[in-house]
Amino acid sequence: MMKKKSISASKASLVFFLCQMISALDVPLDSKLLEELSQPPTITQQSPKDYIVDPRENIVIQCEAKGKPPPSFSWTRNGTHFDIDKDEQVTMKPNSGTLVINIMNGGKAEAYEGVYQCTARNERGAAISNNIVIRPSRSPLWTKEKLEPNQVREGDSLVLHCRPPVGLPPPIIFWMDNAFQRLPQSERVSQGLNGDLYFSNVQPEDTREDYICYARFNHTQTIQQKQPISVKVFSMDSLNDTIAANLSDTDIYGAKPVTERPPILLTPTGTTSNKVELRGNVLLLECIAAGLPTPVIRWIKEGGELPANRTFFENFKKTLKIIDVSEADSGNYKCIARNILGSTHHVISVTVKAAPYWITAPRNLVLSPGEDGTLICRANGNPKPSISWLANGVPIAIAPEDPSRKVDGDTIIFSAVQERSSAVYQCNASNEYGYLLANAFVNVLAEPPRILTPANKLYQVILDSPALIDCAYFGSPKPEIEWFKGVKGSILRGNEYVFHDNGTLEIPAAQKDSTGTYTCVARNELGKIQNEVQLEVKDPTMIIKQPEYKVIQRYGHVSFECIIKHDSTLIPTVIWLKDNDELPDDERFLVGKDNLTIMNVTDKDDGTYTCIVNTTLDSVSASAVLTVVARPNPPFDLELTGQLERSIELSWIPGDENNSPITSFVIEYEDGLHEPGVWHYQTEVPGSQTTVQLKLSPYVNYSFRVIAVNEIGRSQPSEPSEQYLTKSANPDENPSNVQGIGSEPDNLVITWESLKGFQSNGPGLQYKVSWRQKDVDDEWTSVVVANVSKYIVSGTPTFVPYEIKVQALNDLGYAPEPSEVIGHSGEDLPMVAPGNVQVHVINSTLAKVHWDPVPLKSVRGHLQGYKVYYWKVQSLSRRSKRHIEKKILTFRGNKTFGMLPGLEPYSSYKLNVRVVNGKGEGPASPDKVFKTPEGVPSSPSFLKITNPTLDSLTLEWGSPTHPNGVLISYILKFQPINNTHELGPLVEIRIPANESSLILKNLNYSTRYKFYFNAQTSVGSGSQITEEAVTIMDEAMASRQVDIATQGWFIGLMCAVALLILILLIVCFIRRNKGGKYPVKEKEDAHADPEIQPMKEDDGTFGEYRLFSFVSSAPF
Repeated sequence: MMKKKSISASKASLVFFLCQMISALDVPLDSKLLEELSQPPTITQQSPKDYIVDPRENIVIQCEAKGKPPPSFSWTRNGTHFDIDKDEQVTMKPNSGTLVINIMNGGKAEAYEGVYQCTARNERGAAISNNIVIRPSRSPLWTKEKLEPNQVREGDSLVLHCRPPVGLPPPIIFWMDNAFQRLPQSERVSQGLNGDLYFSNVQPEDTREDYICYARFNHTQTIQQKQPISVKVFSMDSLNDTIAANLSDTDIYGAKPVTERPPILLTPTGTTSNKVELRGNVLLLECIAAGLPTPVIRWIKEGGELPANRTFFENFKKTLKIIDVSEADSGNYKCIARNILGSTHHVISVTVKAAPYWITAPRNLVLSPGEDGTLICRANGNPKPSISWLANGVPIAIAPEDPSRKVDGDTIIFSAVQERSSAVYQCNASNEYGYLLANAFVNVLAEPPRILTPANKLYQVILDSPALIDCAYFGSPKPEIEWFKGVKGSILRGNEYVFHDNGTLEIPAAQKDSTGTYTCVARNELGKIQNEVQLEVKDPTMIIKQPEYKVIQRYGHVSFECIIKHDSTLIPTVIWLKDNDELPDDERFLVGKDNLTIMNVTDKDDGTYTCIVNTTLDSVSASAVLTVVARPNPPFDLELTGQLERSIELSWIPGDENNSPITSFVIEYEDGLHEPGVWHYQTEVPGSQTTVQLKLSPYVNYSFRVIAVNEIGRSQPSEPSEQYLTKSANPDENPSNVQGIGSEPDNLVITWESLKGFQSNGPGLQYKVSWRQKDVDDEWTSVVVANVSKYIVSGTPTFVPYEIKVQALNDLGYAPEPSEVIGHSGEDLPMVAPGNVQVHVINSTLAKVHWDPVPLKSVRGHLQGYKVYYWKVQSLSRRSKRHIEKKILTFRGNKTFGMLPGLEPYSSYKLNVRVVNGKGEGPASPDKVFKTPEGVPSSPSFLKITNPTLDSLTLEWGSPTHPNGVLISYILKFQPINNTHELGPLVEIRIPANESSLILKNLNYSTRYKFYFNAQTSVGSGSQITEEAVTIMDEAMASRQVDIATQGWFIGLMCAVALLILILLIVCFIRRNKGGKYPVKEKEDAHADPEIQPMKEDDGTFGEYRLFSFVSSAPF
């Protein structure tokens, strides 16, 4: 993180130079600057300290360095100068210190073993490499030895020793057979860290003659093999047979059987041992035990826990592995071997030592003349390392004196350095386990300021985000940096800016007014330089319509929107991701300008979809989840348990709910005995239930299936369960909906709903039909029928009640006693008409009719009601005959009155009444005559207004279509209407009924009138008809009105009035300017112009307008 400071900070500190140092391990300066500045050598690449080489290949010892001027290279071998020019097998690469020793062309690698060190030197100092120890790898052959066969008793332990030749580096050991197959290893048989093969106990299958130990030398890519080792295991049975064959019957013989033994350790031996390991290495501890049964190994750390995340167990827990060990891992580690007969243990005391490691390695130092600085070299280790300093590769004690340098243990202090103080210093930290060597140069430079940021560089940032404007610089002494905005702007200060040590100007939250030119000025005592850069502030990219959570059914279409708003100068790119990965390569995914559409959605499309909008400056994203739902998958694994005669338990496993919870399960059954292939609803249970107790019927071959239901719909049915056939039994129930209704006057038809197949409860389903006449002391008559649902009883009296019952039976017996129902034999037409029919007229359109009921015996059936037939005979106001249309009103039940609506007034009617049963209608009662009184008439059939004159209109009309009585008169009402549709006074005229026209006189000319016209009987007035008409205008009057504006006298009068007003205004203006007052009103009254007096009276010219005003303002 960059350190912040004020622009007015004092002289540059050491921290700046550490940030700007010329080092292979740090951020380099500008490449052009590096070419110009002097720099002491820096080692950039070297071979490892312990360098094992292949003796068959050329030896390459690397040493690369950089510096200005480029460094020269030299080598030492075993502490003395190595003159490569005198050895034709050794060359140095051009512009490099890397040595190439030609072994492939006659040289021998053994001749070049030793300790090598490289020195890179230029005029500013010398850097040295580590001591590089060169050793050729070795892969010696196995020592020849005579191997005796191993004969061992079953159950004993065995160790096969490998003892590979000593190589450089040590070989990798593994055991194989003659077929080059690795020998199987287990808790019982395993390879130790030293390469030996350990048997905790041998078994007969361990007998073989090709146990071969291999050693692989990776550097030389060779594999050496030991001579095969033979192992023969004697079992107890074969050993006893051998002994028996060589002893007499009187001898005591017999080997002991295989006995179990407690664990003993094969390695390590004893109860304790010690182990030293270096910090950062891998700690390997091993315990292998013998015993029968095979012991199990367990590891603990005494007084602590095994380190988490760094502890591993290998070789069947026989090896404890701790990686990256530290001093904290020192302690006692106990391995415990245990079987059923006991246990043993071994304690390994671990001590962790440490080769030197850096706490603070020296860092390159760039100083200007007269400045101070320090080199710090701090290291740690166990034991603690010693620190020694060298200058340009020479121990500092014998190096040339430098008055600016003072050594204080692990620190070199520099004071008031000069250019000649430049040098490379080496720090060596060493103990008995190794050493560290670090080069750090002191480079004293005097350089004027340089700005490394390109001129006129354009920075673009998003509104409200930080703007970091660079001013990378270099100079010695360190330049001071100042920032300005604009060409003639003042120096930037204040809390709205942050000034960083590396010259960067930070605007924490850039605004639109931050746009512009910024100038960076760098100055030190050797000079001054400035650089201009540009800043543009852009509007942020925003997603104004984000994708939303969607739930879609499988195979549907779904669309996610991603509508964006962005700066007009930026080009956005929109990327869609699914579950933070690219969209599938599938043509179903359609990416539009501002949306993503997925066609034919499948289950695999379920997931999170993210819209990412990128510009060159910012990035925004929004996500939404797509949940694909579908009908559930069908349940499976149906199982029937708890089978009883009348119940069974069904269980199942639900299928996938497909993202929509299962709300219920529907259970259906099939009766394979009666209706194979037809599935019936059995029951429904909640979606959380996967078992159900089902009620069963006898004599049914059940199969069940289950259907899952969620909000989307029903699943496919499950596979059917196994079949379950219930035992036969008597019927549990009788037929339902039993009825007895005669179809003829002399029969009784008994019907019922047959039982379904599974309701029969057994084979041989039949029905026992029984009947007897009600309220008569008769015996039941019965008949047994099959495969029908109807039985007809003939020869019955007309419409008498019967008691009826129908009982089910099968081969096993009868159903319970059925309940009785009441039926009737067939009906016949009624024999008697209703009597005493009376009519009461309520008004001109409504009448009430009464009658006496018919005796029930004469009805001869179920009484359904009465029908009233009525019709209009004639109108009393018109004697003309008309077509007779009879109307019928039906009154249900045993009603004895009814209302007759919709009658015509002033008319003569007839009616009769008939009784109705299920068979039909009885005879009609005698016709009854009644009359309706007068009513109000309908509106006149028409109203016409003709012959308009100046003051009259002619009205003609037609009589009402339905007078509904005797007309006594007509009523005419009318009133004028002005141009604003306001109504004037209403006038009413009564006209005799025998008139059909009327002339209205004394009307106003050119006036619109509205007329209301209706007829009247003694009862009252009927509905009215309306019309409008207009009287015509007098042409002479109209002409005078039009011509008045063109008369000369009128024009002269208007001109005189205008002139008088003008004169008065002039006089008033003059008098006012003189300060006096002019009584205009008095003068006007005193000198009134007679020409204009008629304007006040206006007694004839505007008379028509006054009439209009009078008409419009008259009260209505």
